[in-house]
Amino acid sequence: MTESPARHQRADGEAALRFEGDGLGTRLRHLHQSAPLRVLFPRPEGGEPPLGALVNTAGGLAGGDALRIEASLGPGATATLCTPAAEKVYRSLGPETRIDTALRAEAGATLEWLPQETILFDRARLRRGLSIDLAPDARLLACEMLVFGRVARGERFRQGRLHDGWRLRVSGALRWADALRLDDPGAAIDARFGFGGAEAFATLLYAAPDAATHLPLLRDLAGPLGAATVPREGIALLRWLGAAGPVRAALAAAIPTCRAGVLGLPGALPRLWVT
Repeated sequence: MTESPARHQRADGEAALRFEGDGLGTRLRHLHQSAPLRVLFPRPEGGEPPLGALVNTAGGLAGGDALRIEASLGPGATATLCTPAAEKVYRSLGPETRIDTALRAEAGATLEWLPQETILFDRARLRRGLSIDLAPDARLLACEMLVFGRVARGERFRQGRLHDGWRLRVSGALRWADALRLDDPGAAIDARFGFGGAEAFATLLYAAPDAATHLPLLRDLAGPLGAATVPREGIALLRWLGAAGPVRAALAAAIPTCRAGVLGLPGALPRLWVT
């Protein structure tokens, strides 16, 4: 008799939450969560909307792990979702790591999706999808940042796979789609007309009926590593590419400015970004 190969225990977590406005503010109305994904709700600072902190209690994700996140805002609600630290995607022994996020903002709602960076270890295999559905007058400020390897250790993301996709719909109709696929990440990251040797890549997106009017502000925030554009009506997009530290600093500087100048919220990073 031969022994069957060992099977590694894999994480399979999910979180579903809903905020609703009640005339006096925004309140959490529904929460479901399963390990290793947990949602914490720190007391908001003065003038801040409710904050949902998405915590991976496993400390990182390995090949075969999966996380599913669903968040919705009712009419007129305002809420922020972020993470307390960078997400680490470890080297895979073969299977993909999956992260699927679905966001929904109903009439007059304002949603902030502001996770900290995702660090791709060498030989990581990540498939990540972000699906967003907005009412015509809802507003969204969303960001994502990828770091190609453990920079402090001199490691680069040279082997592995990445498939990262965004789908943004307004009233159910596709408004904007974007996808990044790296099957040979080392070559693509080093290529002059690929990522040009960059250590990190970040995106900041504002979706709302008045998005185009804020393009000058986003261009001022781009700096030497970034560029801003309006790819479709109702969407303003800002991206940075370069060394990990400066890219994160540029994103961290842009978020407070956009919160104050675009959403009318306090001009500060979510507290978990700085504590």
